[in-house]
Amino acid sequence: MSRMTLLDGNLWLSLSAERAQHRSAKAGEPGYPPHNIELLPGGERGPEALRITLAVAGFRPDELEVSVEDGELTIRGKQSEEAAKDYIHRGIAARQFKRTFALANGVEVRKAELHNGLLAIELERPRKEKKVLKVGIAAAE
Repeated sequence: MSRMTLLDGNLWLSLSAERAQHRSAKAGEPGYPPHNIELLPGGERGPEALRITLAVAGFRPDELEVSVEDGELTIRGKQSEEAAKDYIHRGIAARQFKRTFALANGVEVRKAELHNGLLAIELERPRKEKKVLKVGIAAAE
């Protein structure tokens, strides 16, 4: 099975970890939390950048964890238990989640910020300088 990558040719993320997670997720929650992935404009010589934004309304910074291990970016959210409340209507679910993205070689996490219920994680990949190596040719005897 081939591995499908996001922005193929400009390798950034692999979606295979995402798909494995969706297969194991509960039937009603395969896309929680929803997310966007956007390519950020880069300078002529500066690194290229990508932003993953997750909708995590209701989570405080201490209830979220962003980690990178063995080339995988993992975002976890776990809300602490509140005292029992009597709700007339409860439309905001308190649930935990885990999202995983396999990072391509050389991609690093630059920063993570939580603002207005959106967790933005910026990734960067330093631009590679093109190198030309000339190989000398020896005469065969």
